[in-house]
Amino acid sequence: MPRTADHDLRRTQIAEAAYDLIAGAGLDAATMAAVAREAGISVGLVQHYFGSKDELLLFTYRRTMDGVLERAYKLVAEGEAAHGTIAGILLECLQQLWPLDARRRGEHRVAAAFRARSMDSPEVAEVARETAANIRGLIASSIENGKECGETEPGTAAETAAMGVLALVEGLADQLYRGAGQAVDGRPAGEAAVVILRGALASTLPGECRRYR
Repeated sequence: MPRTADHDLRRTQIAEAAYDLIAGAGLDAATMAAVAREAGISVGLVQHYFGSKDELLLFTYRRTMDGVLERAYKLVAEGEAAHGTIAGILLECLQQLWPLDARRRGEHRVAAAFRARSMDSPEVAEVARETAANIRGLIASSIENGKECGETEPGTAAETAAMGVLALVEGLADQLYRGAGQAVDGRPAGEAAVVILRGALASTLPGECRRYR
């Protein structure tokens, strides 16, 4: 089928319906019939744009994770334009991986559901690997760039440091999802998570930025 703007728009509409179902009730809820009802179209039309449920789910997963990455990259660009420090920019953009509002909470559940499926699906596993590699690459390149402006120590292994930061961010994301609404030492868990991440970034990027002097 030729790709047209209408074709892409319809696929996006169907994927958004699938996303809503998965975010609300998990992968099993996103049957072709349920997605059709959620999108307000027929099952036949869903099948016209997606040849199988697996194709639809994979498209939905990739679209969800691409949206998270796009927001992170946008925050990086905005931070650089505002002459922010690398540590400060990473602190802001990495919070896009945390379930701190309705949209991000849904994204976290979708991502977690597909990570579980990736254990048995090579296609889903590849998207999960690509997403993790892109996020880790963003962190690593930021840490490496910090060597030029003075925020990063010259001998820092950027990729290793990035792996550690991402592991911390993902672990905090899981805790924030499970402990939604709970307090940590008398303050919201999200605020505590920011303190923890800020400390980790300060250790990774301990220097003072000289870029904008």
